[in-house]
Amino acid sequence: MWEIEYFETANRRCPVRDFVDSLDARSKAKVARTLDLLEQFGVKLGMPFAKHIEEDLWELRTRAGTNQYRIIYFLFTGGVFVLLHGFAKKSGRIPQHDMRTAKDRRAEFLKRRRRS
Repeated sequence: MWEIEYFETANRRCPVRDFVDSLDARSKAKVARTLDLLEQFGVKLGMPFAKHIEEDLWELRTRAGTNQYRIIYFLFTGGVFVLLHGFAKKSGRIPQHDMRTAKDRRAEFLKRRRRS
């Protein structure tokens, strides 16, 4: 079994958890199911649920009706996936600001872990 960790900001906010909590009940259930699949299958989870983006970043993909939701994550160490950023996808490519947010959060997470 793999483990999922939510990125926390310096003031202890969990942006991905906040994103999921903002969804309607059906979408929230679908995202929860996709997260369960990530925990169960880890790096073996592939399309249509997980897709490599670049470097060590991956996207967890959930479709609920006509809505598409993405959670950008990376494999930290020892079987721990860190969820960095969640958003509703509206176009073919991941918007640059969403990628930048995920990369900034990854850098912050790694910096904090090196200090502890």
